[in-house]
Amino acid sequence: QVQLVEFGGGLVQPGGSLRLSCAASRSIFGTMGWYRQAPGKQRELVAVIRRDGITNYAESVKGRFTISRDNAKNTVNLQMNSLKPDDTAVYYCYASLVGVGYWGQGTQVTVAS
Repeated sequence: QVQLVEFGGGLVQPGGSLRLSCAASRSIFGTMGWYRQAPGKQRELVAVIRRDGITNYAESVKGRFTISRDNAKNTVNLQMNSLKPDDTAVYYCYASLVGVGYWGQGTQVTVAS
């Protein structure tokens, strides 16, 4: 079992920045990352990072979001810059361990003036 606890999120104006953090209850040898779900839409990938640091981003966030990971602390972070109203969603931390996926409880990000 893995527990994922998310930090960050909140309300920010368009063009602003936010940082999300997620702490896992144990070492994660698989992929960690972030997904998001906007009202009325399916959950979608935002960014993921392998233990070796290889990353993958959704096209809509490339150049604006940066994912990072600290394997010693079992954490994954998402730095979000140049935020847009379309980025408004509940953001979920994800971790994969031995082929099983785990999810955090989600944190709301709202981009509005």
